[in-house]
This record gives sequence, C-alpha cells and structure tokens, in this order.
Amino acid sequence: MELLDRYLQAVKKYLPTRRQDDIIAELRANMESQIEDKESELGRPLTQGEMEDLLRKMGSPLKVASRYQPQQYLIGPTFFPMYVYVMRVALLWAFIITVIVTAVVIPLTTPGADEVFASLFRIPGVLIQVAGWVTLVFAMIEFFSTRYPEKCPTIDGLTDKWQPSSLPPLDKDEAGRGKRRSFTQAVAEIVFGCLFLAWLLLIPHYPFLLMGPGALYLHGSPFLLAPVWWTVYVWVVILNIAQILWKCFDLASGNWEYTNRIQRMINQAFGLIPIILLLTAPGHIYVSLKNPAVDQLRYGHNLEQLNNAIHLGFAVICTIVVLQLAFDLGKLAREAYRLRVAAA
Repeated sequence: MELLDRYLQAVKKYLPTRRQDDIIAELRANMESQIEDKESELGRPLTQGEMEDLLRKMGSPLKVASRYQPQQYLIGPTFFPMYVYVMRVALLWAFIITVIVTAVVIPLTTPGADEVFASLFRIPGVLIQVAGWVTLVFAMIEFFSTRYPEKCPTIDGLTDKWQPSSLPPLDKDEAGRGKRRSFTQAVAEIVFGCLFLAWLLLIPHYPFLLMGPGALYLHGSPFLLAPVWWTVYVWVVILNIAQILWKCFDLASGNWEYTNRIQRMINQAFGLIPIILLLTAPGHIYVSLKNPAVDQLRYGHNLEQLNNAIHLGFAVICTIVVLQLAFDLGKLAREAYRLRVAAA
C-alpha cells in the first residue's frame, strides 16, 4: 500500500486546504475498495505492475485533484491545482526575502528610519506584483495549451503518460511520526554529542582546533576578540550539555525511536540565545584593538567595517532561524487544528 500512500500524498498537495483530509479519506476508501475487489477477483494480492496500472487508470495526481476544484475561467481546472501550489510558494518566498531586506539589510546599510518605513509599505505591492506575474504566466499557459495543444510541450503529470513509480517518496509527516531510528543511531548521537562537547571544552586551551592556522594570525594581529564571545561560548557549552542529557533521558525512557518535534523546536528556540547575545553586544563590538592608542588611526576604519559585517551576518542568521521556528510552530498549530476538526 506504500504506492497508494504516495499517490494520495501527491494528490493532497494540490487540493483545497480546508477539504484535503475529507477528500483524501474519500479517495482512499474508494481506491482501497477497488483494490480489494481486484484482489478478490484474482485470488491474490496485486503486484507492483498491477497496482501501477490501477493508479494510471485513476489519472495523474494533478488531474484527480482538478476534479475537486471550483470552476475557473482565467485558469482552467487542469492547471489550477499547480497554479495554487506555485502561488503559495512564490508568495511565501517573496515575503521572506522582502522582510529580511527590510528588517536587516536596509537598517544596516541606509541611515535613518525613513527608508525602513517606506520599505514596509512596499511589501504588499511586492506580493501583488509576484501574484500578478504568476497569474499571467499560468493564464498564458492555459491560453496556448487550450488553443494550440499540438504546439505546446506536454507537462509531466498532466498527461496519461505519467508513471506511478515516479511518485515522490512519502514525507516523514505523512508516513507517521517520522523516520524510525535504530538503537545504534540513538547511541551514536549521544557519543558524537559527547565528542563534540569535548572538542568545545578544549578550544580555550587550543584555539587551533577552531580556527586552524587563523589562530596564529589572530595572535599576531592587532585585533582582539570582545568579551561577548566568551559569554556566547559558555551558553553554547550549556546548550550542548542540555541536549546530551535530554537524549540520554530519551534513551533511558525508551523514547529514542522517533524524533520529537517539540524537542527540536525547543532546541531551536534556546539556540537563539547565543545569537541574541551577539546581536545585543554593547556597541555591536565583536572585535577590538589590543592597543587602541597606537593602532586606532591605522586600523580604526577596518575595525568598524569588520564589526558591522559580523553584526549584519548574525542579524540575517537570526532572522532565518526565527522565520523557520515560526513556520514550524504554524505547521504544528495547523495540524492540531485539523485533528480537532476531524474529532468534532
């Protein structure tokens, strides 16, 4: 039944969000009934080839999903599921990139808050433009494929030549609680975590382990790491110890077989602490001069550029981590809502 699960997963991706579970349940019941009838007729389970033939008769996932879409005029039901999917992805990435540029790059490269506020008001316009271009492209595809089908190249998934064996593998969330880990893998994670912790603890005494030959350059350079790095280092060590202890607890309690999504999001949230400490460093100073009175005139400008670059880099990293955490929380809340609706 794995091929059936992969088929239904591919169909679900193009269905209306609010009706996905109901439609998939209906499709599963109908298809399982057809499979049982066929197996009863043959007196044996279906082979892989026979299962592929049955799915091929049902039609490609895009075509099956198009039957459950409302009637469209600008974009027909055949292309509408793909249009909705591409629109979601395009708007999401357009929003993420615009927010990063507005919240991170512009404040650090352009003095004053006027440009930041102007960029915030431009976000809706950017999203509208992206939606317009996506719609225009699909409207053109619909127009030419309808009026000149013989001149348009075939799109995989929209013709009867698609192969069920080409369906993507099951996603972890669709398959269940995720990919199952062996006991050896769980133990190996703890062992490698301990080795990584030992490496971290040796860095203050042997900087070569972290920076390689760069440690010699730093020792002979006029620059010196700011105290904030040692605070961050302590937090990184504490977080790694906490992760190792958590994994040991899971191993002792028998919860090591599957990855815990809540645990992963908690690790992400606490992993923000060192980044926030760096972003809020006094004066955004990450590197200072060993002898300011002597080297300020020579290296002062380079030092300012270096500190600004480090701050910009960690601001971008923090933004990405926060957006990823927000996405995971939204996905978890969405699944919880679906479960409540299904149970009602």
